[in-house]
Amino acid sequence: MTNYNFIFGCVLLFNTLVTFWASSYRKKHFPCGSSSSEGDKQDEDPSPLIGGGDKEADSADVEHGGSKPDKSSSAASDAAANIRHSQLLRKYLAVYLLAAFSDWLQGPYVYALYAAYGYSQHQIAVLFVAGFGSSMVFGSFIGGMADQGGRRKFVILFAITYALSCMTKHFKSFGILMIGRLLGGVATSLLFSVFEAWLIGAHAKAGVMSHLGKSFSTAQYGNSIIAILAGQIANKAAAFKEFEPTSEGSGFYTGGYLGPFDISLLSLIVCGVLAFSLWEENYGEKSDGDDGDDSSKSGKSSATSALKGAFSTTMRSPDILSCGIISSLFEGSMYIFVFMWTPALTALAKEEMGEGEEFEGLPFGVIFSTFMVCCMAGSSIFSIAMDFMKPEQLAVIVFGVASSAFALVVLSGSATYTFLAMNLFEMCVGMYFPSMGTMKGMIVPEDKRAAIYNLFRIPLNFIVLFSLLTNLTPRVSFTLCGTMMVVATLLQMK
Repeated sequence: MTNYNFIFGCVLLFNTLVTFWASSYRKKHFPCGSSSSEGDKQDEDPSPLIGGGDKEADSADVEHGGSKPDKSSSAASDAAANIRHSQLLRKYLAVYLLAAFSDWLQGPYVYALYAAYGYSQHQIAVLFVAGFGSSMVFGSFIGGMADQGGRRKFVILFAITYALSCMTKHFKSFGILMIGRLLGGVATSLLFSVFEAWLIGAHAKAGVMSHLGKSFSTAQYGNSIIAILAGQIANKAAAFKEFEPTSEGSGFYTGGYLGPFDISLLSLIVCGVLAFSLWEENYGEKSDGDDGDDSSKSGKSSATSALKGAFSTTMRSPDILSCGIISSLFEGSMYIFVFMWTPALTALAKEEMGEGEEFEGLPFGVIFSTFMVCCMAGSSIFSIAMDFMKPEQLAVIVFGVASSAFALVVLSGSATYTFLAMNLFEMCVGMYFPSMGTMKGMIVPEDKRAAIYNLFRIPLNFIVLFSLLTNLTPRVSFTLCGTMMVVATLLQMK
């Protein structure tokens, strides 16, 4: 039998080591060899993080009252940029991590809640398909609206929309639950586009674009911690009170699996309030030298025009198009992995049982926590790697390793080796998000950023819907994931 607790302990120790190695404390107090020299090199030339980032940062520093750095002023300029970045990052994380917390609270209990209401597997599948379909349809144009109307406003709209979705969960009504899934789909599109677009726009405005990779790495690390915390809190909230209607024959329920949704609702309220009070508004501003199109020339163009403009820009730029395809392939594989790891590990565990042994289930809490610690380690590895290579170079390695991880999952007949391969993929997830976030920050034009990010999610949602509507076995699903990772690796190498 697989010793999940032992593997969790080993992963936790590994994460502690790489997190310490990536920390500024270690670099300050325990500099060594190549890392120190590379760090000095990066101070002089931040281009390993962002192509041409030194020029952008310098010009932005001038706008903030400084002068172009030279040998005598670079230390003061770097210190000022670090202060601006720290202030910006604190504001962003206060809002983003609450949003992520609310999302993690709900995830494990959506299916369980629908089942508790007595809906069939087919009805539940319809609800899930509606949610992903809503994300695909509404997300295709809501990003353009955010670029034009203001990203902070749409973050607040995210909080309101997701909060309303949580409220609908209290009703044992298929129609109301369907409305909740549609609202949840819209909120999901906003969560995975508008927050990131605001962060990049705020970095550009503050003149700290060279710190963008660090921001994404920190956000990913914090997101993993929040996921573990949310899982523990949601588990206690679901067991706090019995699931029951408020009165005999009532269609309004409280307690049980609704507990995590109620906590999520409170988190979303605080998230919206903090976004309103802490964040400055930013818009999709037209980049210098961007000829644009009719939709970008008109500040108040329609959502349809914004969508057409985003699509036109994507199709004209091979880099943006390739980036969108790669992100859809990786994130599609990630969603399929989320659906399939439970049945895969369960089936292997049952196969390894001896005769007469009774299957008592798997420690899903420990397994999930192990995955999240691997994501944390991955984000720390990204921070370390940025001293030596550019994000686009690291991405080739990430996709290649992810391909190998899925190959091991498919070929292995051992629950232990399969679980270790899954952890390897989760480390790739931890490296992927800051890498891809940084690359998208470099190549996607600011005036259409949120719109294009949501366009990227259209093929992703097709992949997710395909996995929901087909009855693929875990082995076939993971083979599909591995194939998508090979394609992503080849595209990233071009």
